[in-house]
Amino acid sequence: MKQLVVDLGDRSYPIYIGNGILDRISTYFGKHQINPRSPLMIITDDNIAPLHLKKVKEPLQESGYKVCEYIVPSGETSKSLSMLEKIVGVALDEGLDRKSSIIALGGGVVGDLAGFVAASFMRGIPFVQIPTTILAHDSSVGGKVAVNHPMAKNIIGAFHQPQMVLYDTSTLRTLPVREIKAGLSEVIKHGLIWDAKFAEWNYTNAEKLLTLDAESLEYALYNGCKIKAQVVSEDERENGLRAILNFGHTIGHALEAVSNYNELLHGEAISIGMVGAAKLSVHLGYPEQIYIETKSVLKKYGLPTQIPNHLNVDEIMEAMLHDKKFSEGQVVFTILKDIGEAHIQRGISIDLIREIVEHLRLEG
Repeated sequence: MKQLVVDLGDRSYPIYIGNGILDRISTYFGKHQINPRSPLMIITDDNIAPLHLKKVKEPLQESGYKVCEYIVPSGETSKSLSMLEKIVGVALDEGLDRKSSIIALGGGVVGDLAGFVAASFMRGIPFVQIPTTILAHDSSVGGKVAVNHPMAKNIIGAFHQPQMVLYDTSTLRTLPVREIKAGLSEVIKHGLIWDAKFAEWNYTNAEKLLTLDAESLEYALYNGCKIKAQVVSEDERENGLRAILNFGHTIGHALEAVSNYNELLHGEAISIGMVGAAKLSVHLGYPEQIYIETKSVLKKYGLPTQIPNHLNVDEIMEAMLHDKKFSEGQVVFTILKDIGEAHIQRGISIDLIREIVEHLRLEG
């Protein structure tokens, strides 16, 4: 079992990564003083509930916790204000109070939604992240919680840090192959923006990660979480450095929005977005090798590098202008000066961005 700390002063919290962590869930809850006298709510989805809900709920109940659950439909469409309202209604019915905790059991969608429930219920109550996907190694760390609006992803949200992250790698064995590939896109991202040696390791060890080799997977998740924790510790609220974590997300979020959040998985959209951001980096004068290596590693993992041809360029551009990263009349992009060296670039012309998007539709 590996442990990291997101260093935020008196709001610091641990990340535990290892096989079989959920077998000791009550111990972790006791260690981190999750209140046993107020009801807990587990928020999960209809894919995860049959697989993992029992192994979280029953040990907590046996340890004296009163536990209820809310199961949402899987997928991005559950990240909505209407779903938030339904969950809050059940929370009130079940007697949750200011000292209750929310448990996010699932992937990035569940983590974002449950975290936003925790941030908004009674103006903020504690929550625990229990990620069950590879993708969630990124989204479960850092305290960004949100729901979507039809016009933009994650536009309604807050910064609300969890009490802890319990990452039991045994839960990843239930993931479909497509989800494994999509989740690994964020692992790849962390190497590309921060650590060239890790980026090279990800390329070399693609086959091991795709087959969920235990040692390789734990190493990759630990390093991905470590990079995320370092960045968040330095810039919790994205006033500067943290924006490098958005590499690939400007185009990626737009693709998710225009495809109604039900065609591309998040990691697939981000993969295409990273290729676009790498191409933009070359247009801005940085080495061609950035584009070649970024595209190459993503292809090695079987991830998409081309925008589906039926998606409309005008709609993609419009969605980008509604994104949180559109600021003061400018689209803000994270680009690469080199592999392992990200840079936040402002003032990029809309015409150049459109050229990149057109390129991604034609050849990727």
